[in-house]
Amino acid sequence: MARMFCIPGIIFLFCAFILSILTSISLPFLPALDIARAHLNGNALINGDTVNQVRFGSTDRAACTYKNDDSRICTDANHGYSVPISDTNRDANVIISGSWTRGLAVHPVATAVTFIALLFSFSSHVTVTLVASILSFLAALLTLIAFAIDIALYAFLHHEVGKIPALQASTNPAPGFWLTFVSLILLLLAGCTVCFGRRRDRMAGASAYPSYPMSSTTKTPFWKRFRRN
Repeated sequence: MARMFCIPGIIFLFCAFILSILTSISLPFLPALDIARAHLNGNALINGDTVNQVRFGSTDRAACTYKNDDSRICTDANHGYSVPISDTNRDANVIISGSWTRGLAVHPVATAVTFIALLFSFSSHVTVTLVASILSFLAALLTLIAFAIDIALYAFLHHEVGKIPALQASTNPAPGFWLTFVSLILLLLAGCTVCFGRRRDRMAGASAYPSYPMSSTTKTPFWKRFRRN
């Protein structure tokens, strides 16, 4: 690949991979990189505990609640976790079911494809760079799906906690939500950069073999063939 396209493409893929893997790790190991969070002002009951905040991780295996003293309780790892939320008087309750969190497992898959695309992008072989470009766009597609799932989870959380006025809840997209969006942009840029680099290489290869003009022959008129020299 042309060097002016090779280096930016690798940088875009590397940055996208780092952001994607951080988002995939998320809760409970990186508590600041959740996808969506709801501030409940200490008016909510979740799993029998009075909590001030609930955070949803970017995988399908963990959610964490925070009490007024900032102590944290995270759910046990399971596929597609559910979070029941009610007010302290148990007058109303809602459930963020596993059907809304199970799809978050797309994040690690997108991370894995991004890593493979990054490895392929180091090659200068034309065919390998084509594969790197395809993998970059595939990773972008998976990240787009993951981002759509994040949006759906945030919207559903906002809608459900709003059903309980006593919570006085406010919901926000968390840092992991925005890291996914930035990773999507970087993957699209990487795919285009790698593709343009491959096209530049093909054009450079074509110019290395100059075309030669075909020799032109002038036909001799019929009557001049019988003239004496």
